[in-house]
Amino acid sequence: MTTKPLAGIRVLDLSRILAGPWASQLLADMGAEVIKVEQPGKGDDTRRWGPPWVGDSGEAAYFLSANRGKQSVTIDMAQPAGQRLIRELVLKSDVLIENFKVGGLKKYGLDYDSLKSVNPRLVYCSITGFGQDGPYAQRAGYDFMIQGMGGLMSLTGQPDDMPGGGPVKVGVALTDIFTGMYASNAITAALWQRQTTGTGTHIDLGLLDVQVGVLANQALNYLTSGQVPQRLGNAHPNIVPYQAFATRDGHLILAVGNDTQYQRFCTAAGAPELATDERFSTNALRVANRHILIPLLEPLLTQFSTDEWLVKLEVEGVPCGPINTLDRVFADPHVQYRDMAINRQHASAGEVKLVSNPIRFDGVAMNADSAPPVLGQHTEDVLREVLALDDNAIVRLRDDGVI
Repeated sequence: MTTKPLAGIRVLDLSRILAGPWASQLLADMGAEVIKVEQPGKGDDTRRWGPPWVGDSGEAAYFLSANRGKQSVTIDMAQPAGQRLIRELVLKSDVLIENFKVGGLKKYGLDYDSLKSVNPRLVYCSITGFGQDGPYAQRAGYDFMIQGMGGLMSLTGQPDDMPGGGPVKVGVALTDIFTGMYASNAITAALWQRQTTGTGTHIDLGLLDVQVGVLANQALNYLTSGQVPQRLGNAHPNIVPYQAFATRDGHLILAVGNDTQYQRFCTAAGAPELATDERFSTNALRVANRHILIPLLEPLLTQFSTDEWLVKLEVEGVPCGPINTLDRVFADPHVQYRDMAINRQHASAGEVKLVSNPIRFDGVAMNADSAPPVLGQHTEDVLREVLALDDNAIVRLRDDGVI
């Protein structure tokens, strides 16, 4: 592929931390030119969210996870001259992403209402904790608290009456990541819409809205039945058996998705009578009689090691898998074959390892060519090439602390 799908689109990224940068990294991977505007001398907070650090560069691994393929430009937006530079960049951009508090950019003249008059075709994406309006709109929002407020933690963890029971957050900032994915989807849709209308739009994304939106079947379980879903540990609310089981030497995830797979599992486990037992013959019955079936299955799973089960159940076509630590994930032959770890050349750390974008177009993974930037790495290049500023103008801006 010689031209990526978003080639020719310019994104001005005023966001930091994770949700906004995740969105702009996806756009960069798809070929967009992303200009990341950062505060001089400080930059994105996640640059300091370590250890671990990448070599001796002082760059946190956290920052590298979400900023591939971008150009870093340092501009002090608190100064009028900095605001003018950003407005000039807006004039030459297609998209702006920001995650300031509601109204936080208005005092700089960088809110949507101010900038749409500068560039009516601008797609302006605002990411906040709670959206642009509503009783919580002025609150700050962070992934962890939103996982709690949005119901995810009420569904994650062991039941209260089990050892270790209680709510647990997901091990990555999933709400931020989902918000970034929704943002990139919304932005590409708005760019397509612009081809018809000729004008941009203001996209409003709140972390709490996103978290509620991705409750999926659990939300519908509640809205349909009125019953509040409870934590089930590694079990599934709508499918049985679909959970982790102890094996002779570890654990196995058994993911039986239909009645035929259940019958094949019972045969492989040496318990064909459980396949014909009228209490367990359909998934609905297995869900209703979960408390009876699971204790019958547990001793069967301890007959063999995890690896033995993987071989045995693969032959039978029963979905299953191990619970891998990350060293085993990146050593997995399939993960390696799919090139999910990639290398890029970093300006100060040398070659760095990154995680590949999983999207492939015509067999080609959508990954930006460049590593995450060091702070201010592209300031002068962007000011020269995009805004056509000369050396004297750039020197004055630097002397005045604007860049």
